[in-house]
Amino acid sequence: MAMTTAERPHHEASRASQSFEQRAEPFRREIKLHCYRMLGSLHDAEDLVQETYLRAWRSFDGFDGGSFRAWLYRIATNACLNALESRKRTQRLLPDQLGPSALQPPDGGPATEVAWLEPYPHGALEGIVDEAPNPEARYTAREAVQLAFVAAIQQLPPRQRAALMLCDVLGWAASEAATLLGGSTVSINSALQRARETLAKRYPDGRPLVVERPSAAQQTLLGRYLRAWEGHDLDGFVALLKEDATFAMPPWPQWYAGRDAIRTVTAWAWKLCGGLRLVPTTANGQPAFAAYERAGAGAQWKAHCIHALTLEQDRISGLTLFFESAGPGLFEAFGLPLVLADDLDAPHVVPGK
Repeated sequence: MAMTTAERPHHEASRASQSFEQRAEPFRREIKLHCYRMLGSLHDAEDLVQETYLRAWRSFDGFDGGSFRAWLYRIATNACLNALESRKRTQRLLPDQLGPSALQPPDGGPATEVAWLEPYPHGALEGIVDEAPNPEARYTAREAVQLAFVAAIQQLPPRQRAALMLCDVLGWAASEAATLLGGSTVSINSALQRARETLAKRYPDGRPLVVERPSAAQQTLLGRYLRAWEGHDLDGFVALLKEDATFAMPPWPQWYAGRDAIRTVTAWAWKLCGGLRLVPTTANGQPAFAAYERAGAGAQWKAHCIHALTLEQDRISGLTLFFESAGPGLFEAFGLPLVLADDLDAPHVVPGK
C-alpha cells in the first residue's frame, strides 16, 4: 500500500531515529565515562549523557559525515563545560585535598557543603576499560579511571581538564582539541603543559601506579579484609595496611594517614555501627566492597557504604568509604540492593575473581 503524504514525514522521522540510535548507542558508556571524568560525579554524568544525546539527536541532520564518535565527544565536552560554567563549585574533591591529615576521630558532623567526588561502578566500565588506548594517549584506560587520578584532574580548571581529557586520555591532536574548545593549537598546548605540571605534583613519576587485576596473594588479602571488617577484628584489619596507608570517609572532611591514626578512627567507627556484612564489587577499576549494616540480630542488612581500596603488592595503601546516605542512589548505580537478604551462608567471592 502506498504511503500517504501525511504518513511520510512520520516514517522518515522514525527511520532517522533508528539510524541515530544504531550509531550512537555503542558509544554511550564511553561518553558517560568521559562526562564522569570531567564532572567527578556519577549522577551528574548520567544527566550530561542524556543532554548530550538529546543535543546530538536534534542536530543529527547536520552531521557532516566525519567521525561520529568524535562528534559525540565534541557535544559531550561542550555540555560538560557549560554545566561547569554554571556552577559555583567546579571541583569535586576527596578529603585529602582539603587539608592535613587528622589524628583523632571526627568531633562534628559531615561537611555537606562540599561537593564530594563519587566512585564509578564496574558495570559502567564493561567493554571500555580494557580497550587499547590511542597511540597518542599518555594514559591507559586503567590509569585514567582510577579514583586518585579522577580526583587529581578535578583540581584542574575546566578548560585544562577538557584539554587533558581530549589529548592525554583520548589521544586527540592538539589541533583537534583547539577546534572543539576554540582558540589556537598553541593555547591548547599551553593548557596541556599547565595541566601536566599540576598532575606531576601528585604523580612525580609522571603517571599513576598501574593497577592490575588482583593477584592470588591480593585475593587472599581481600578475603582477610572482608573477614576483619565483618568480625570487627581491629588488629587483623590494621595488619593489612601499609605503614603510610590513608583512610577517608566523605562526607566527613577528616582523613587519616598511617596505621595508628587509622586504628583510632576505625575503632571509633565500629563502636557506632552494629553488625557488618561486606559484598565484593569493583569501583573505578579497583577492588571494592559494598558494606551493609544492621542494628542487631533479626534486623535488616541495610546499605551503608562503598569501600574503595587501593592495593600495593600485598598491602592496602588507600581506603575510601563512600556513604549511601551522602549520595542516595549510590548502591543502585552499582547494581546493588538497598536491603541485603539475610543469607549468611552464601559464599563470598573476592573482587577481581
